[in-house]
Amino acid sequence: MSLLSVRDLTVKFAMRDGNVTALNQVSFDLARGERLGIVGESGAGKSITGFSLMNLLSSPGYIADGTIQFQGQDIVNLPDAKMRNIRGNRMAMIFQDPMVTLNPVLTIGQQMVETLKAHRRLSKAEAEQIAIMKLRQVYIPSPEERLMQYPHELSGGMRQRIVIAIVLLLDPELIIADEPTTALDVTIQADIMELLLELCQSAKVGLILITHDLGVVSQMTDRTLVMYAGRIIEAGSTREIINDPQHPYTQGLINALPQQTAPGQRLKQIPGSMPSLTAVPKGCPFEPRCAFATDVCRSTPPEIVRHAHVEVACHEVNRLHAPQQEGQSA
Repeated sequence: MSLLSVRDLTVKFAMRDGNVTALNQVSFDLARGERLGIVGESGAGKSITGFSLMNLLSSPGYIADGTIQFQGQDIVNLPDAKMRNIRGNRMAMIFQDPMVTLNPVLTIGQQMVETLKAHRRLSKAEAEQIAIMKLRQVYIPSPEERLMQYPHELSGGMRQRIVIAIVLLLDPELIIADEPTTALDVTIQADIMELLLELCQSAKVGLILITHDLGVVSQMTDRTLVMYAGRIIEAGSTREIINDPQHPYTQGLINALPQQTAPGQRLKQIPGSMPSLTAVPKGCPFEPRCAFATDVCRSTPPEIVRHAHVEVACHEVNRLHAPQQEGQSA
């Protein structure tokens, strides 16, 4: 049984002029201990997916259809009290900005102790000992002193490590990390990612890493979902997607990486921009930006099908890759 199984997840936002679809029939599975990357540009639906899994959508957003099975239990319509027992306890989320996650008027110790006592029957002393142990686990120096400090007294990298320590307090089976290193220096980013990887491998924790950085995905994840305009347009092993992308959008993302351009040359980019949720094209959502679009792309949304070693939603995938496949067979 999968740790997490998502089927046909559809999220809508109720607007004055009618509902708009933010996620359109998203489906995927996550095994225990597996690391899954979700990539795409801003507006692709990555963060909405993470918030939906945690049942943290705020009005006017709501789950319109589909199921989210966590260890065989559908959590979409779970009562708030039961969902609170899962959220933070068995499923946890790391947000982009630690200063949004941490309460500025409480010490680190107060926040960690409150988190533990909300889910466990512990004395304050017992909770503090567990907090110190978790701070050591994320390589926080002098953890006893950190318990007495406020978030503003710590560096950005230290705060993000504190957030990870809080996430680990209750030994969750699934961690959703939403751009966890966005505001950090490059060296600190590498440290945080190495820490997450180490924790997932040692404790068999499932990880969903939401990011726009394909370089991070290539180093951190086993499988990758590429999202565009609220849909999964390519899915498969990270190695296959990075080395042999099938969808024109995925190819564009990889070609836009700085290392794909010679020094002194302009970086490559995908022309155009992500469509607004209120103006998603009738056919393939990527059609207005795609150099290979045909009439069928303009009129009919593509189904996701198996091609090569991945799943891809593209009407023209066979034509685009036919010459390469013929050359390989020859």
